[in-house]
Amino acid sequence: MTITLETKSLTLNYGDTNIIEDLNLSIPMNEITVLIGANGCGKSTLLRSIARLLKPVHGNVLLDGKDVFKLSTKQVAKKLSILPQSPVAPEGLTVLQLVKQGRYPHQSWRKQWTEEDEEIVLSALKATSVFHLQDKAVDELSGGQRQRAWIAMTLAQDTDIILLDEPTTYLDLTHQIEILDLLFELNKQNKTIIMVLHDINLACRYANHIVTVRDRGVYQEGKPEEIMTTSLVKHVFDLDCQMTRDPIYGTPLCIPFGKGRVIS
Repeated sequence: MTITLETKSLTLNYGDTNIIEDLNLSIPMNEITVLIGANGCGKSTLLRSIARLLKPVHGNVLLDGKDVFKLSTKQVAKKLSILPQSPVAPEGLTVLQLVKQGRYPHQSWRKQWTEEDEEIVLSALKATSVFHLQDKAVDELSGGQRQRAWIAMTLAQDTDIILLDEPTTYLDLTHQIEILDLLFELNKQNKTIIMVLHDINLACRYANHIVTVRDRGVYQEGKPEEIMTTSLVKHVFDLDCQMTRDPIYGTPLCIPFGKGRVIS
């Protein structure tokens, strides 16, 4: 059975201010979808609502045709996991203890910890290259290691859909690529990845599908090579640029205009 995830006439707000209005969006399954847009446009707000963390004032988020806000937390958590921006673990919590938390939706008074749970946790630790760090405290890890540990927890949750809010924030370029490569590999295992990114060029490199958010809705969406133009960047980011092709990957490459020195 194919899972579906979509919004219908979705309106979200903070206080009296609408952030998203009357949004209809269908997420392609088994692909990497990246939400991009200017600061404050509503990308993270939209992601939080899809993850059932922010209730809409109007409209619905539908998972397999059912309103996520009418489903139980465990029902949603068995199909959809989210890694919020800059998550914080309790002091002293080890990597293994953190990753085990991902199995919570699968536990009940009738079904306690099993060999299957153990195998899934160990597999998640290995897939994210933190197996050797399992006894270390999460707060002692480097930024890249910590992010991998949190992703391991979402993997242990064993959902078909993984949402990530700016997973590369505060990471240096090496660790950004490391995390995005990991997500790329997970997508090959038929995981649907939905994430918010700030870097246009990394979004174009890794996304199968890009959703640009502007004026409380979707400005344009589609394959990076089909929609990423100088006009789109100007309208969405208010930035003048030149679009070319990445010489290695062939994906759209944005070269912003600015006040930097010109090399003749």
